[in-house]
Amino acid sequence: MNNPVCPKTGAPMYRDTRPMTLTYKGESITFDMPGWYCDSSDESIHTGQDMKVSDRMLNRLKARVEGLLEPDEVRRIRKKLNISQAEAGQMIGGGPRAFQKYESGDLLPSRAISSALTLLDHDPKGLTVLKTRQGRTPSSSPQCVTTARKWKK
Repeated sequence: MNNPVCPKTGAPMYRDTRPMTLTYKGESITFDMPGWYCDSSDESIHTGQDMKVSDRMLNRLKARVEGLLEPDEVRRIRKKLNISQAEAGQMIGGGPRAFQKYESGDLLPSRAISSALTLLDHDPKGLTVLKTRQGRTPSSSPQCVTTARKWKK
């Protein structure tokens, strides 16, 4: 691929990483942002893959500020529970691919998911309750049965 040309100066741009700072609700995070950079100006071009880096860092910052679990904590707790990402999504919630997204930083876990994982981190026996509940099918669930009474005159 040929190097892109700077839209501001017409100079060639070069692949590099540069420090970028994101701020959310007064808290900041600085990280290395990959992209095409112009040495003659402050212009940069970022691919979709480059943008994943900033999206993930923003999600990490939001999790920290909002009191949600960060990707490393989600992964640590899931591994402590000895369950796969798909099993975690099925038992705890979010769906079969949710935990892959939480652990990569592509998606923030909800407050409910963060709370459930925090509780399971403190008491892994709670997973037994979820596994038992998962095994329940509509036909094996308790059902309310009504019977008709015949009244005597």
